[in-house]
Amino acid sequence: MQKLIIYYSKTPFNSFIANNFQSKIISFILSLLILAIPVQAKNLKVMVFAAHPDDELIGCGGSMRKHINLGNDVRVVYLTSGEAGNLKYSKEKLAGIREKEAENGLGILGVKDFSFLRNKDGYLEANSENLIKMVELIRKYKPDIVYLPHSEEAHQDHRATYDLVTKAINKAKGNWFQEAPGKAWQVKNIFSYEIYPLQKAVNYCEDITTFMNLKDTALKEHKSQIESIAYDDLAKSIGRYRGILSNGTEYAECFQVIRIDDIFH
Repeated sequence: MQKLIIYYSKTPFNSFIANNFQSKIISFILSLLILAIPVQAKNLKVMVFAAHPDDELIGCGGSMRKHINLGNDVRVVYLTSGEAGNLKYSKEKLAGIREKEAENGLGILGVKDFSFLRNKDGYLEANSENLIKMVELIRKYKPDIVYLPHSEEAHQDHRATYDLVTKAINKAKGNWFQEAPGKAWQVKNIFSYEIYPLQKAVNYCEDITTFMNLKDTALKEHKSQIESIAYDDLAKSIGRYRGILSNGTEYAECFQVIRIDDIFH
């Protein structure tokens, strides 16, 4: 196992992890970035993109609640309704069930803003139609921070979500993409979360110990899913694993920093 180098700040988002492989370079950069992460500020806009209902809770539910506690606005966008997630129900019925479970789970966290794009579960494509929708959403809501699944997730819908969101972020910032309405907007902070498999390299970890019980309660609202697969236990196990590697934190969520605000401005 590679040695982990951990960096701390006294901000609400307080620990950074780098691989030993790049430790000499990353240790210097991350020590500067400790003061650069803007999530300690209030009144920021946060957008969380999830392929299916419950993905966002597993990957960053604790961090979402932390944002809310700081006064930040959190909005969740579901690219599908997760209607392929249980053979006991028809897809039409399960879509309604899962959308209601998502609403209940987010309500427990305190998230009031969410939307469903209702792509076909299991067949999500990073096509032009979806790309235009994503650019429009980003230009409309103008997020300061975006969370999305990581690029090497096992589920193809998760990978497609990563592709769509990263491409949309790039196009949303320019004046050349006329297909989507709205003014150009650049997302300054982008973090990828993990479900399965875990990310091979993470460089930012957040202590969510205070919010783990709330995250677990929210996940338990997804009854149609945890009756067959214990996703609530999975989330706790990932949190505990990451917490132990965060130098003794009880529970943590870890991310890969894809983009961070310009530290020289």
